[in-house]
Amino acid sequence: MVTKDILYIGVNDHDLDLFEGQYIIPNGIAYNSYVIMDEKIAIMDTVDKRKCGEFMENLKNALGDRKPDYLIVQHVEPDHASSIKAVVDAYPDIQIVTSGGATRILPLYFDLDFSGVQVVKEGDELCLGKHVLTFITAPMVHWPEVIMTYDKTDKVLFSADGFGKFGALDVEEDWDCEARRYYFNIVGKFGQQVQDVLKKAAGLDIQTICPLHGPILKETIGHVLEQYQTWSTYGVETEGVFIAYVSMHGNTADAAHKMAEILEAKGCPKVAISDLAREDSAEALEDAFRYGKVVLAAPTYNMGVNPIMGDFLHHLSIKNYQNRTIGIIENGSWSPNAAKTMKETLAAMKNINVLKHVTIRGALKESDTEALSALADALLA
Repeated sequence: MVTKDILYIGVNDHDLDLFEGQYIIPNGIAYNSYVIMDEKIAIMDTVDKRKCGEFMENLKNALGDRKPDYLIVQHVEPDHASSIKAVVDAYPDIQIVTSGGATRILPLYFDLDFSGVQVVKEGDELCLGKHVLTFITAPMVHWPEVIMTYDKTDKVLFSADGFGKFGALDVEEDWDCEARRYYFNIVGKFGQQVQDVLKKAAGLDIQTICPLHGPILKETIGHVLEQYQTWSTYGVETEGVFIAYVSMHGNTADAAHKMAEILEAKGCPKVAISDLAREDSAEALEDAFRYGKVVLAAPTYNMGVNPIMGDFLHHLSIKNYQNRTIGIIENGSWSPNAAKTMKETLAAMKNINVLKHVTIRGALKESDTEALSALADALLA
């Protein structure tokens, strides 16, 4: 139960191994749905068809002998909308309420007649009785058709994919960690659009946030909004340095770990390090956004950069990476070229300050320590 009149009817999924076919979710995922019980009844989104049976059972238990009047579709992505047909089949008189953009996407997924859909836009209201719902457009957070819904009566914001996180609701885990990984990998490209929504939210008295993934938020709303402000402006969340490396024969790894030792010895407040070839790339991308200073270490490969590092840089680029200071460590036995390739990719990103790079030739030697120390000084300056 969210409030006296708003009931949770979502489900947990511990069977899915990869969210969106690419993000590891060791603690599963929650598909959240809600029902508002009033003179008229509104269902807030559905769930992934993988869990449709459980969802429909939850819905029927919440309704009792009543029938729903509205199905509000805030986001058409299949993990939230692919049970729409089941709801319509069970309650053929239900009125679908959604955005104009959604009416163009829904027919791509369903062979249903959407001609009678009630289209809402920014500021439109829907009265259920004592509950009055106001609709907020949120395009590209993170699909173009997205709307959010504010219940004036209980002061609840139904936030679609905003303020969500990985992880099922029956698992205890830190909100920040999995919400950050979720944000930067799913929504990170669209910082300006998130900013637009935050400005709208600032004018509302929000006591509860009901996202489509992750826990219902109440006491932590202030902290959550603060985190989203930092994340959506590509600001620095944690002071320190993140080192991301790839190593073919262990020598670049030695240089990366030596760099970490030097930074810690010089008083760096926090040093995080990731082997891009072996650790979750989504975690590495999260840390690249979390810290304001980053070291990229990679060997030369085919006269360019090791492809794993190249792929990591590509992912940073398409997520709108910006406002960071970057140190580079390259390795190359006869013709080191990794730094040049990395710099070319970084040059296309916004407000990236690339420091003078360090070149390692083969194995890490004592004579390389001075150059690594100088790079550490530049990072900590």
